[in-house]
Amino acid sequence: MVLEPSPTTSDLEEAVSVFVQYRNRLFGIAYRVLGSAVEAEDVVQEVWVRWQNTDRSVVVSPVAFLSSTTTRLAINVAQSARVRRETYIGPWLPEPVDTSSDPEMGAQRAEALELALLLVLEKLSPTERAAYVLREAFDYAYPEIAEILRLSLVNVRKIVSRARKHLSEEQRESVDTAEHRRLLSAFVAAAQTGDVASLEALLTPDTVSLSDGNGMRGCARIPVLGRARVAKMVTYPKLWREAEPRLVDANGSTGVMVYRGGQPIAFMTMAASREGIHQLMWVFSPIKIAAFLGSRSRFATAGGPASGGV
Repeated sequence: MVLEPSPTTSDLEEAVSVFVQYRNRLFGIAYRVLGSAVEAEDVVQEVWVRWQNTDRSVVVSPVAFLSSTTTRLAINVAQSARVRRETYIGPWLPEPVDTSSDPEMGAQRAEALELALLLVLEKLSPTERAAYVLREAFDYAYPEIAEILRLSLVNVRKIVSRARKHLSEEQRESVDTAEHRRLLSAFVAAAQTGDVASLEALLTPDTVSLSDGNGMRGCARIPVLGRARVAKMVTYPKLWREAEPRLVDANGSTGVMVYRGGQPIAFMTMAASREGIHQLMWVFSPIKIAAFLGSRSRFATAGGPASGGV
């Protein structure tokens, strides 16, 4: 029996150094594929375990190894998550993440982080989603994506092209960051005061409101459609009574966290075009709200792989 030599302290220090260098990117890939910060963190931690246990002396490109492992694990988790979400009560929305410390979260193209786009990405298969994310959010070359996904180059090009086409059909041209923030602030002010007329002026005729509460009492279990219905719903007095809305940076954009008695009770963000606000996304799930608040330390905390810092 031949015992392999244990890794030295310097070997482990180098492993940690390399992993921390790319951890931001790994989380960014996993999060965009999964739409869940909690699941993405689990994937990243599993990648760290595998990186520790790999014979790193034969790894030609650490970033390629780590990116490939992250992507494949995220695809596996996404496939099982899709089955679990079939029993979800009401609309399912991605978990928002705080991006105040790192608006791009390791991405070269931050628009691939917006909550509305992540929601549309859910309509793609996990493999299609991964190919799109690697190409559009992180600018990986097609041969690199083909190697990561273990597919032919021709197939990868077709997948990315098909994903782009599908997303372009679903997405509208967005307003800029300043206009998004202005519309959101105006919306919250009108909703708080019950100003239905002002709300309707901000909304498009085909506005849709989605509420993620997984069966919570008082949370809409189906999408609310149309300007008049949405305006009436969002002025619900019980939601705003003694509430304190605070603007937050979420997914590279502005969102609102609603507090009552010092406790967060709801998160909301929106999608808007030149015609006005056309989609509202409400998160009432305590688990997802807690995940958002917990994500604030992800980029502010320096530390090793298991500390949550990047």
